[in-house]
Amino acid sequence: MNVDKTGVLYVVATPIGNRADITQRALSVLASVDQVLAEDTRHSGTLLRTLGIGTPLLSLHEHNEQVQVDPVLARLRSGADLALISDAGTPLISDPGYRIVRAARQAGIQVIPIPGPSALIAALSVAGLPTDRFVFEGFLPAKTAARRAHLQSLAGETRTLVFYEASHRIQECLSDLDACFGAEREAVIARELTKTFEQVHAGTLAELNAWIAADANRQRGEFVVLLAGAAPTADAELDAEAQRVLKLLLAELPVKRAAALAAEITGARKNALYQYALQHP
Repeated sequence: MNVDKTGVLYVVATPIGNRADITQRALSVLASVDQVLAEDTRHSGTLLRTLGIGTPLLSLHEHNEQVQVDPVLARLRSGADLALISDAGTPLISDPGYRIVRAARQAGIQVIPIPGPSALIAALSVAGLPTDRFVFEGFLPAKTAARRAHLQSLAGETRTLVFYEASHRIQECLSDLDACFGAEREAVIARELTKTFEQVHAGTLAELNAWIAADANRQRGEFVVLLAGAAPTADAELDAEAQRVLKLLLAELPVKRAAALAAEITGARKNALYQYALQHP
């Protein structure tokens, strides 16, 4: 601890399964800080002992995070360097820590990321779905009605959708995805990433429902479910200015000519403009 300066809060990614995925930088930080803020001290204590690290642990989870904010800030202000970890992967990604990080930043305390494993990014990297734009939805609501309502609100989303799901709800989740997005929507299940029984399986939602139901072992573990986005409509592809120009031209010109001229003026795709004109007579 250095009492001459404010401490640093390190946000440290830890392995999601395979312990060999720990980075050298993470090892160095976890061994050098004054204390590690851990979601489950028993789980993280085992990990740190395996890595040969004896840094003291402090419990920080979703039920006590709010009350821990002031004590943690006090330690940082006194010069202590602290590391924040979750049970697995990158903290704050569907895990606690947001309040601590936000409060530290607002207090002018330096917050430094120590990047590493993330189930979200690992799954995206091997799914074979578009990754230039995606939406992370975390865990879906546990209740069926709320889950389906939320999924239906995403029906028009054109970006790749990514969900986390628990083993006891994976079959219900896939069934609801099928009902809300259609049996032929392309999807991927990434199960137990980096662990002994890792599986990444792609297919339509109908195929994935059958695959998961065919073997009880496939229903175990931690899941990332990835869903191809909806096909973009002409409305979604055209910005407001392109739509405005096209509507003005349609008042005076045939559809084909108006679409071609609007494409020259706005730079939008002629086919998208033409389809938009047909959909909005």
